[in-house]
Parts: sequence; C-alpha cells; structure tokens
Amino acid sequence: MVPGIARATSKDATTAPRDNGFEAAANTWKTPLGTRPTVPIQEVPCVTKDRHGSTGVKPQMTTINDNGLSDLILASPSDAQAQWSRFEGVRGFSSELVAGLSDADASGQSMPDASPSKWHLAHTTWFFETFVLRDFVPGYRLFDPAFAFLYNSYYEAEGDRLARPFRGMLTRPSLDEVLEYRRHVDIAMMRVIDDLPAPARDLLLLGCNHEEQHQELLLTDLLHLFAQNPLLPRAFVPNVGLIGCATDASRWIEGRRGPVEIGHDGRGFAFDCEGPRHMVWLAPHALADRLVTNREWRAFMDDDGYRTAHLWLSDGWAWVRHNRIEAPMYWCRDETGDWCRQFGLGGVVSLDPACPVQHVSYYEADAFARWAGTRLPTEAEWESAADGALATRGVFLDYPCAVRPTRARAGDGVRQLFGDLWEWTASPFVAYAGFRPAPGAVGEYNGKFMSGQFVLRGGSCATPRGHVRASYRNFFYPHQRWQFTGVRLAKDLSCLPMNTHWICASSMPIRHFVAMC
Repeated sequence: MVPGIARATSKDATTAPRDNGFEAAANTWKTPLGTRPTVPIQEVPCVTKDRHGSTGVKPQMTTINDNGLSDLILASPSDAQAQWSRFEGVRGFSSELVAGLSDADASGQSMPDASPSKWHLAHTTWFFETFVLRDFVPGYRLFDPAFAFLYNSYYEAEGDRLARPFRGMLTRPSLDEVLEYRRHVDIAMMRVIDDLPAPARDLLLLGCNHEEQHQELLLTDLLHLFAQNPLLPRAFVPNVGLIGCATDASRWIEGRRGPVEIGHDGRGFAFDCEGPRHMVWLAPHALADRLVTNREWRAFMDDDGYRTAHLWLSDGWAWVRHNRIEAPMYWCRDETGDWCRQFGLGGVVSLDPACPVQHVSYYEADAFARWAGTRLPTEAEWESAADGALATRGVFLDYPCAVRPTRARAGDGVRQLFGDLWEWTASPFVAYAGFRPAPGAVGEYNGKFMSGQFVLRGGSCATPRGHVRASYRNFFYPHQRWQFTGVRLAKDLSCLPMNTHWICASSMPIRHFVAMC
C-alpha cells in the first residue's frame, strides 16, 4: 500500500460504495464461469500497436519519490491509451502462449521450483486485481476471495497462501475458469484505467513487467514438465529459422577499467534492485566476445570435467555427485550413447555444436571457467560492456514458438550480450549501497531474496523483447539450471596479452588454446 492512499480491506472491496456507477457496473463483471463478459474488451478505443503493445507514446517518468515509486505524469490522453495498449498487449500475449495447451498440460507441476502454466496466468491476474483494483478502486468486487490464498506467490503482507510445492494439486479451477478470471480483471482495468491515480499507474506498469517475467517462467516450467514425459512431446512447432553463422574463434575484448557507474539511471521503468546508480572500480579485464558453445562444452566433458573434483566448488562437487550430473540439462544420448541430441520446446533436436550451451548451473559455469583457465565476469564488468548497446537487439521471445538460442552473428566487439541466454556472473545477488525497498507488500518483490543467489544478466530467447536493459539483474540459486542460462568467460588482464584468440577444437581442451600467463 502506498502511504496516503487508503487500501480497501477484503470486506471493503466487496461493499464499499462509489458514486460514479462503479458499484452497479461491478455486478456485470462478475460473470458466471463459462460465459462471456457482458462488455467485450474490444470496446476499448482502438490504438495502433505492435505485438508488445507499443504505440510510440511513452509515459513521462520523473525521479523516484518518497514512496519508492516513480511519479508517472500523464501529459495527454494518448498516454492513458498507451498504458492500456501496453497492458492489453502483455495480457493477450500470455493467453497466446497457452493457446495450444490442454487443461492437463496447464495443470502439471514437475518440481517445487516450477509452477503450472495456469497458475502463472492466475497469479499475474491476482497481482493486478490485488494491488491496483482492490487497493485503488472503491467498490471493486473480487472475482473470488478464495483466489488470494491460491495465487499469492510469496507476499507475506497479503496473508496465508498455498505452499509452492502444492500448486500442481490445483486441478480446479480449470484452465477455462482461470482465463475467465483474466477476462474479468481485464475488463475492470479497462473501465478504470483513465481514473487511476499516479501510484496505481506505477503499479500497473510494474504488473506488466511482472507478467513478462512470468511469460518466461511459464515457458521454462512447461519445458521442464514436458521433459519428464517419456514421450518427450513438443510444446510448439520447431523453430527452423536459422540465425547467426558458423562460429568463429572467440576473441578477448578489453573492458573498461577504473571508475565506472552501474545501476539504473532513473529514466524509464526499472525494478528496485537495479538501483541506485553508483560508482565501482574495475580492474583491467577482458570478456569473451561471444558465449561458450556446445562444441566447447563437449571438450570439457571429454576431458572428464564432470569427474574432476578440483575444478568444482565444494558445494558444486557435492551437487554433481549427489545428482549424478554428467551433462547440461536436456542433453540426450543417441542409440550409441553419444551426447548429440537436446530436448527443447520443439521436441528432441540434434545438438548444434556452434550454438551456445544452455541450461547450465552456476556450479557448472564456474567449473568450466576454471577448466578453461579463466573466470566468470562480475556483473559490473558485464554491465559496463553492455552500457550503450541496444538491449532490444538479439534473440528474444516475439511470438509463441519453440524458442532457442542461436549461433553468434558475425561482428566486432562483444556479441550476444542481450537475448539468447541469461549469462551467469560471479556476483552474488545483494543490495547496492543505498537500496531501499518500497513500503508495503510490493517491497517484498526483490529485496528479501538477496541471500544465497547469483546474478545473471542479458535476458534470453524466452525473454519478451524490450523487457531487459543493461542494468537488469536476474538471480537464481547456484544449482538451478532449468532456465535458459549460458556462459561468457572473462579474464584478468594483468598477464593476458591483448588481441589473443582462443579456439576450441573438439579433440583438445579449450584451456590448451587460452593465452598462458
């Protein structure tokens, strides 16, 4: 709750009067399950937009206010239209992602870290209903008060909730009922968006970015679910488009050194953990100009990388032995026992040696870097390299398909910074100096997870285009690898000659080609 704005209680949300006819209209929104809403979403004024809901009109943003939220200034009616178009585009795309799923597909949960597809659809809807409609619209009627228990994720301030490992037990509500819930909330948002106060508009923008995060999670959770099926079914038609070229030798690119500013600069949207902007000191270093490939990872495996204890952190080695890890997640053996196939959202495909290796944990990334005689980059080194790069250029999620990373494009400088795969860094996910979470439940969004996790940068092929920026900080535990994660190497320059190439041949370990100090 934002200070100065009274939040309705659950009782208030059902009974509070409103003198603009909202209470009377609310009865038409509470439609029976299985029926169409009485007011179709299409009645909203038509705005020309792309797949992401962009209309070319962006809300004006000012500095962070005392509430920890950015002040959103609506300069003209077109800004309200742009907000609705953004909201409608994000919400519609989530529905497109599940259009080909059965109710059973959308209900399954393959592990405690993952969630069913329909839970993602309902949770993101609960976010808008709770933090925008309930808290800022007197007279709004909750679609179903029981949904707060089912679809609250981790917000302690919002009360009790269903434990995460049991989300797959929710065979009811059905997928159709969840989609009806989404329509109910979307119509309510359409009716009130012009009258929302600035703090509510900020939460609407946060909700859109939050839902884009869940679009990626929906895909990675679905991939993990289908991977448990002995039939190895495909979720989408395979993406046969070829992007990139034959991978050349990786080159070292010298990074910036000395004092460098990192963190969000306050312009446009950002999550709270991206700031405040601050100065860091970078020692001389270099980054590999592209991601590590499957061919290079095979060299690590062929050199007994998964069976060589001194390459691994202690926890990582225990993880490898306990789980009998032999290869990246979703790699498959053929009839001869060779690791030459990979399972993805498009089913089982041949492993492309020139594509970036994906679905590896921090433990694996760190061990590979040590084997190669290098290290992982820090998040400051990564961000300094990405500063000024076009964050929308890369392999991203543009439409429902069997997303996958692709070969690096030919070019100079540091390539594949954005899209393709989230890149593990050596940096723990901790608060920047001066970090201040927002008050109330939304303050739980990132801050309370700043323990035991590592930062990943750059986005992935499953990240909606336009979602990430140079300052964006993702984070996962070091053993987790069901996300689209990859590896970029870094090296100190105190003993590394510049313009040195390293090459991986399938018959020899990569470290044999790294410049020796």
